[in-house]
Amino acid sequence: MASDGRSTREVETEILPVIRVYKDGTVERLMGSPIVPTSLQDPQTGVSSKDIVISNDPSISARLYLPSSTQPHHKLPILLYFHGGAFCIESAFSFLDHRYLNLIVSEANVIAVSVEYRLAPEHPLPAAFDDCWEALNWVASQSNSNTTNIEPWLKNHGDLSRIYLGGDSAGANIVHNVALRAGVEALHGNVRILGAFLSHPYFWGSKPVGSEPNEGNKHLHVRVWNFAYPSAPAAIDNPAINPCALGAPNLATLGCSKLLVCVAGKDQLRDRGVWYYEAVKNSEWQGHVELFEVEEEDHAFHIYNTETQNAKIMITRLASFLL
Repeated sequence: MASDGRSTREVETEILPVIRVYKDGTVERLMGSPIVPTSLQDPQTGVSSKDIVISNDPSISARLYLPSSTQPHHKLPILLYFHGGAFCIESAFSFLDHRYLNLIVSEANVIAVSVEYRLAPEHPLPAAFDDCWEALNWVASQSNSNTTNIEPWLKNHGDLSRIYLGGDSAGANIVHNVALRAGVEALHGNVRILGAFLSHPYFWGSKPVGSEPNEGNKHLHVRVWNFAYPSAPAAIDNPAINPCALGAPNLATLGCSKLLVCVAGKDQLRDRGVWYYEAVKNSEWQGHVELFEVEEEDHAFHIYNTETQNAKIMITRLASFLL
């Protein structure tokens, strides 16, 4: 029997192996890597990092990364990154994401802003979408000398003409939704997004695509979405999770100039990612879209085990996109 008494509590919602919510309101996150501190110079990559507050209301923070090769007055691309975790687990401050961002920042020679957005169920969607939009606006605001919340790393070293969005899994879903919003809403100083990468994006829908299983509401991806966004109109066919659903915004309005969609051959989300790539390519979007696949790997392999040859290939591909 658990010493903390959890075994005697009554469970209200359980999505294994991800999360459990008890009727007393306690949330037990069953997956996720431990929180780790920042470092002035990461031993492996030399990348420096620090944590900053973007907003107190709502509570939005971020971990910033600066490559060791940074030179005075030399401007670098800015990567605004959204972590994965089914909208309800993981953190911008977690071990897996910290290690992953150090590697990307080092190889791509970019400044990264990894956003700590609010999680479900305490803050159901669209809270994460709104938080990441606010984070993007905060980055864009660094172009204004009158901004009160100036961040020296971005002000001194960031090139606001080369802003990228990036994310994995649920984070890639956020990238899509933020990029769509940027296509119809102006950012501070009319700053624009140059490019965006979506790695193993979490998209789904009621009608299976390709080899997707037809399990209806019992499928894990459906259950996670309904848990994270219980008020979503049309549920799993809401445009935020199904970009080609009836009434979804036109993909031609994506607010960036280039797009990279990454998929993994053994990932259950693979066919939906390819479907999204094809939908963007066949839309009237004026940008350039590419598809990158690693056939023999599974979901988010490049984050869980960064030392494999395929993970290194994947990270190099992402880095080459951030030019």
